[in-house]
Amino acid sequence: MNRSRLLVVDDDADICMLLQRFLMKQGYEVEVAQRGSVAKEFMKQGRFDLVLCDHRLPDTDSVEMLQYIKGVSRDTQVIIITGYSDVRTAVELMRKGAFDYVGKPLYPDEILMRIKEALAQVSAKEEAVKSKPVAAKGVKDYVQGTGPHAKGLTGHIALVAPTDMTVLITGDTGTGKEFVAREIHSLSKRAGKVFVAVDCGALPKDLAGSELFGHVKGSFTGAVADKRGSFEQANGGTLFLDEIGNLTYENQVKLLRVLQERRIKRVGDEKDIVVDVRVLAATNEDLHTAVAEGRFREDLLHRINEFTLDLLPLRERKEDILVFARHFLQKANEQLGKAVEGFSDAAEARLLAHSWPGNLRELGNVVKRAVLLSTGPVIQLEALPAEVISGAAAPRSQEREVLGDLSAEGLKGVSHTAEKQAILKALERNGFNKSRTAEMLNIDRKTLYNKLKSFGIEI
Repeated sequence: MNRSRLLVVDDDADICMLLQRFLMKQGYEVEVAQRGSVAKEFMKQGRFDLVLCDHRLPDTDSVEMLQYIKGVSRDTQVIIITGYSDVRTAVELMRKGAFDYVGKPLYPDEILMRIKEALAQVSAKEEAVKSKPVAAKGVKDYVQGTGPHAKGLTGHIALVAPTDMTVLITGDTGTGKEFVAREIHSLSKRAGKVFVAVDCGALPKDLAGSELFGHVKGSFTGAVADKRGSFEQANGGTLFLDEIGNLTYENQVKLLRVLQERRIKRVGDEKDIVVDVRVLAATNEDLHTAVAEGRFREDLLHRINEFTLDLLPLRERKEDILVFARHFLQKANEQLGKAVEGFSDAAEARLLAHSWPGNLRELGNVVKRAVLLSTGPVIQLEALPAEVISGAAAPRSQEREVLGDLSAEGLKGVSHTAEKQAILKALERNGFNKSRTAEMLNIDRKTLYNKLKSFGIEI
C-alpha cells in the first residue's frame, strides 16, 4: 500500500470528495481543503508528499500557493489543476517548481498517473543522492525535427558538444531546453558521467547558495549536517542551470568565481574545493535586458554565453508539430501500456492549427491525455481538449464569463463571440454526448447540430 500523504486543494466540494475517495482506495493518505488558508494550516501541521492544487481558489491562486508550499517544504511535489485556457500560466508554474498540471475535466486515471510520476521522481532523486553518479538518463527523449530550424540546431549541437564550452540555451518556457542540454551531454566526452539539472527558478533565494555550493554543519539554522551542493554532485560531468536569470546577485558573483577558477566554497566553510564541471545554462528571458536593468551581471553573461542555442516556439515550427506528437504518442503508449497507432486526419488538423502557448510541454500533456482517453487504435478529435478542437483558447476573463453564464441560463446568456467556446466547454463536460450537451445549453438537439455545423466543429 502507498503511504504517501496527499493534499487536494479545490473549492469544489464534490471534486474534493471524489478525489479523496478515489485516492484513498489507491492506498494514499488524503486531506482536502477548499480554501488556500485551510491548506496552509494543514501544511503547518505536517508534511505532505504531494499537493494537488486548483489554479483558482476563493482566497488565492496557485501562483501564491506554489510559492508558499515550496517555502514550507521544497521537496513536496505540486500538481496544478487548470482549465486549458490557463495552460500558459500552468507551464510557467512548472518553471517555478510545479511538477506538472492536469486540465479540466478531470479524469481519475490521468490524475493517478501524474501523481505516480511525481512521487517516482522524488524517489529517483533520493536514490541518486545516495548512490554513485551514473550516466544521464532520458537521452532518447531528444527528438530531431525536420524543418530548417531543427536541422540547424542539430548541426550546432554536434559542433559544440565535444568541446567544454559553456553553452547558453534560450527559448520560451516549454521549448525543450533541458532536452537539448541532455543531448549536448550525451554527445560530449563527459557522456559516461553524471548530468545534474538545477531549476534556479524553483530555488528559494535564501537556500540557493546551499543547493549550488553545499554547506557545512551549523552554518545556518537547519544545517544539521554537511551537504554536497550541485557542483560537487556534478563533478566530472555536466551541470545544467535552468532559468539562470533567477539567481540572486550574491550567487551570480559566486557562480562567476566558480566558472573562472573551477573552485567552490561551501556555505560556512573556509576551504576551497576543486571541481571539474561543464556548465550549460538556460533562460526564457532576454539576459541583455536583465543586464541593462541591473538584474544580471554583464561579466557573468559573457562567461556563460560562449556559445548560444536559440529554440523557437512550437508555433513557429509547425512542420515539426506532428513529428513531436508521434514521439509523445509512442512515449505515452509505453507509459500507459496502450497501443494507440496514430491520429485521425481531423485530430492532426487541429494539432496543427493550435497555437501551443505551452510549447512542447503542452503538446506532450495533450497527447498523453488523448492516449489515456482513446479506446480505439487511432486518437479521434473528441479525445483532444476543447481549446485544441476550437483551434484557439478563450481569454481567461471570457472563460469565467462563459462558465458563469452556462450555469445561469444556458446558451441564451452567452454573447455571440463566446458562443462557440461555450458549446465546446459543454461538449467536453458531457463527454461529447450531444443530447446531454443540448440539455445543458437549454437548446434542442437540432439547434445544436446547426450550430456545430456553422462553427465548423466536427464531432
